[in-house]
Order: sequence, then structure tokens, then C-alpha cells
Amino acid sequence: MILSDRDIRAAIDQKKIEISSEDGNHGKVIGPSSYDIRLGRHFKVYKHAHLAVLDPTDPESFKGVTETIEIEDGKPFIVQPGEFVLGVTMERIKLPDDIVARVEGRSSLGRLGIIIHSTAGFIDPGFEGTITLEITNINRMPVALYPGMRVGQIAFETMTSPAEVPYNKKSCSKYMNQSLPEESRVVKDPEFS
Repeated sequence: MILSDRDIRAAIDQKKIEISSEDGNHGKVIGPSSYDIRLGRHFKVYKHAHLAVLDPTDPESFKGVTETIEIEDGKPFIVQPGEFVLGVTMERIKLPDDIVARVEGRSSLGRLGIIIHSTAGFIDPGFEGTITLEITNINRMPVALYPGMRVGQIAFETMTSPAEVPYNKKSCSKYMNQSLPEESRVVKDPEFS
């Protein structure tokens, strides 16, 4: 069941769901059934001119593939047509073992051609950290994005029972406590070891 605005506020007040941000502005962006998320100031861009291929079976192919960029307040990050970059939310969330969350983009940015997640819109119970955004511009025109702007929303859903092994207790939780945008750690998947 998706949590309503009053249930989201109650879960935050009871510290069942914890949301904080680097600028201290949290709890003020709740919609009827979601919590708005804002774009952080850090991005990771792929240095594609230096790469032949990203190969999940070859850990060496993932070394040095991205460059981290920090954007100053008030300055834009320009997403070129067809470009794929990793961004991060200003918000850091912590979920209990009986609530999952889903990241969705904003329709206002979608109408500009900006997608904020390719496939990884699901947040497991027990997760704690910022959310890495998989940003793509499918428009034929560049689009300016600014740190602090609303880029999406998180909807929270209660589970039928608490997870037996939430994300924070899994032996292979590769993205726990992330604070910057994190590139793929697919090479750590058990099928590739």
C-alpha cells in the first residue's frame, strides 16, 4: 500500500523513515503520495572516448571510467542530447525493514526529455544513503539542470511483513551508505566472481 502525505509525515515524525539533506531543508516537499527529491551538486560523467567497452566480467574495464564533477550553487549542469550521466539526490534516506520506496521522475522534466532513472528506481527496505540518479537526455536539445531543483519523487510502500534480510544486512549490499553518485558495481555480483 502506498503511503499518503499524512502517513509519510507520521513515518518521518516517528523516525520510521529518516530523511535528511545537506542543506537541512527536509520535510517541506511532500506531495499527496510522495516525497519530492532534489538534485545534488555532484555528477559522474563517463569518459567514453578512453574506453573500448564496459565488461561486467572484467573488473579492469571499470577502473577510471568516470570523472566526478561538482557544480557550484546557481550554476547549471548541461546534459547534452543522448548523454548519460550519474547524479545524486540532495536527500539521504533511511528505510526500515518493512518499507520499500520507488523513485519516479517529474513530468515537467520528462517533457524536456530528461529521464532520472534507467531501471534502478526501486529502493530496498533497510537501505540508507543518497540515491544515485541515472540521468539521460533523450531530447535533441541540451537541458540545464541545477543543484537543488526538484527532479523526482519517492513513493513509499509498506510490505506485508518485515524483510528477513533487509538491504543493510545483506552480505552483498554494494551501495549501502553511498553519498556521491556511484557507478555500477556489477563486477561484484556473485555470478561474475
